[in-house]
Amino acid sequence: MSTTTTNENETDRRGKAPAGERVADWADGRVGIYSLAKANMRKVFPDHWSFMLGEVCLYSFIIIILTGVYLTLFFHPSMNEVEYHGPYVPLQGQLVSEAFNSTMKISFEVRGGLLIRQIHHWAALIFLAGMFVHMMRVFFTGAFRKPREVNWVFGFLLFVLGMFTGFTGYSLPDDLLSGTGVRFMEGAVLSVPIVGTYLSFFLFGGEFPGVDFVARFYSAHVLLLPGIMLGLIVAHLILVVYHKHTQFAGPGRTEKNVVGMPLMPVYMAKAGGYFFLVFGVISVIAALVSLNPIWVLGPYRPDMVSTGAQPDWYMGFSEGLIRVMPGWEINFAGHTLALGVFIPLMVFPLVLVAIAVYPFIESWVTGDKREHHILDRPRNAPTRTGVGVAWITWYVIMLIGGGNDLVATHFHLSINSITWFVRIAFFVGPVLAFIITKRICLGLQRRDRDKVLHGRETGIIKRLPHGEFIEVHEPLNQEALHTLTAHEQYKPAEIGPLVDENGVKRKVSPVEKLRAKLSKGYYGEQGQIEKPSVEEYKEISEGHGHH
Repeated sequence: MSTTTTNENETDRRGKAPAGERVADWADGRVGIYSLAKANMRKVFPDHWSFMLGEVCLYSFIIIILTGVYLTLFFHPSMNEVEYHGPYVPLQGQLVSEAFNSTMKISFEVRGGLLIRQIHHWAALIFLAGMFVHMMRVFFTGAFRKPREVNWVFGFLLFVLGMFTGFTGYSLPDDLLSGTGVRFMEGAVLSVPIVGTYLSFFLFGGEFPGVDFVARFYSAHVLLLPGIMLGLIVAHLILVVYHKHTQFAGPGRTEKNVVGMPLMPVYMAKAGGYFFLVFGVISVIAALVSLNPIWVLGPYRPDMVSTGAQPDWYMGFSEGLIRVMPGWEINFAGHTLALGVFIPLMVFPLVLVAIAVYPFIESWVTGDKREHHILDRPRNAPTRTGVGVAWITWYVIMLIGGGNDLVATHFHLSINSITWFVRIAFFVGPVLAFIITKRICLGLQRRDRDKVLHGRETGIIKRLPHGEFIEVHEPLNQEALHTLTAHEQYKPAEIGPLVDENGVKRKVSPVEKLRAKLSKGYYGEQGQIEKPSVEEYKEISEGHGHH
């Protein structure tokens, strides 16, 4: 009470409001901060650990930007040759590029430079790993469905741009390892029929390696790609807020509400602490685990190749495709086409496009145009889950192919045997992964159905008066019953009668036939186990179903 009186007296004495309030009023009158904050600060976020995966990506990106700004103060993006006179004795007197020389200076002479370099590189790897896992969470739970198809595409573009940003980033030091990767990319570009040589000349400013590619990669790495990514992140977050957050099925959770905690102050406090946790973990990893020690590899020379040169994990898929592809060549119209490189170069973007458009494919198969804010359990969408696991299996197989030389030396195997294994597994592995995953999901659905109808096994054995031994089952509570039965099951699309009531044969388009076939594969008898109905549950629970 006394405080209120004092503030009123102070306002009356001065004839105006306190400075903080005046600043807030000034800002609100020009940018509408108060109304914006009032509408969004109490926004509800569900509390589930998997939703934090996206935040790992966001915080890693912030760390990348902060450390990247620091590194740009000392890095010289030039391929002009200078003589190295730094503290690393084995390289003293050697001719190196200014890019390599400045990276060595950052690593050995700038205070904290090596740690910042390591944090920057590790944050990039974790950023991409976080996006990979986050996208898999979105995929397996069906969070990409309407109205979030566009947001899925934004996330996909962020992942692809992150891959190329990472590639341009680790190519900047101009060391032997990164130079080998750039040479690999140049070979892929040259394999493009007819225009490959022109593309290579445009990219490198002449014959490889030229004198411009570091400066060009630098511009793309610090300006072009991060700028586009920043815009996509802002758009991604705006759509997350606009569409409201998805949530797992549970009591009180519907398609029209969100159950969780408000942004302010609960979620904001948790998010702030989580940012420093992510920053701390990345810093510890960077301090303990060395990454890309360019002083060991030395400067890039076109006549040398680093033994055991491997790309970062997110580019391993593309390299694996090229390594295991047979070296086929054909002559066409006076041009030699290197199919051994060109075919994998075409497969890689096709796989990426398939991932980008999957939400639209599934929407077309189901014919469902409604909004979805309740997530699926992966087991309740066996075909989709099988497709996702098949793709991950495919990726891992190609990753093995991209490191076939290291796998051979570490496990004392023949590199030819590994190559042939990858070639066969490329076709067989995803199919087996899909079949096994789908069967596991169907088995879990059967177990859930049995739990709903008969209850949970207690481990207690009871003997009936007539001598029969049974296990006592405990009925599930309402929350568990809701979780196990909340999912929606689609009916497969039907082509319908091919002949109308007048006996006239109806023409069915190939697209309609394909949709019906895919829909049957997704939601037919072999695509899902029918969940128990209310009548079945009442019949068993009110009778002798629970012992």
